[in-house]
Amino acid sequence: MTSSTRRGRSPEGRAEVRRELVGTAARLFTERGYDETTVDDIAAAAGVGRRTFFRYFRGKEDALSPDHERGLARISEVFAGAHPDEPLPSLALRAAETVFDLYTDDTEVARLRFALVGAVPALRDREAASVHHYRRLFTRELATRLAGQPDAELRAAVTAAALVAAHNQALRRWLGDGAHDADLPACIEHFRRVATMLPLEQERAAEPDLEDVARRLERAARALEREQTRRTG
Repeated sequence: MTSSTRRGRSPEGRAEVRRELVGTAARLFTERGYDETTVDDIAAAAGVGRRTFFRYFRGKEDALSPDHERGLARISEVFAGAHPDEPLPSLALRAAETVFDLYTDDTEVARLRFALVGAVPALRDREAASVHHYRRLFTRELATRLAGQPDAELRAAVTAAALVAAHNQALRRWLGDGAHDADLPACIEHFRRVATMLPLEQERAAEPDLEDVARRLERAARALEREQTRRTG
């Protein structure tokens, strides 16, 4: 029994094998070229068999992707565990920020991945597909929270698109600048600026009660009249 088989029996072990395969794929794609690297090359360099590789990925283009299933699961967990009274903008941002961890777990691989995705069409297509999954999940979760409000589905869709676009923009900016740990807080803060652009529950000034305003004006007028009478009487 190989060590990779034994490790693959626990969630932690499977995560470790997956990380090794992703790191190996990123390095081989960078050194040899994407088209020139095969699944067998990746498996051999990672010290596992071909069958083990396919337990984790459908093909070599998937071997470079972050663990988006984990990212989607984290978002769902945040929404499921949120307090009903938590403001929706805060909840949406908090859920989206969990995805940054998929890239900060291994910044070296994140940098290699960023360069490769920009250069290899097949990897760009794979990344675009993952964006669609995030947008769809946010739309569904937000629509549930907005149910019964005007234009709930429209606001959910627009908000989801804005969240994902802002997240990707901030992430690409961080990766393009070298993916330094020290720059991550600024990256997250840049992402959070989208909060003021989201068409969610916004605190609006209450509409004035015209009858109440009239009553107060009348009381003020009567008080002024009494004061004027007192002074002239």
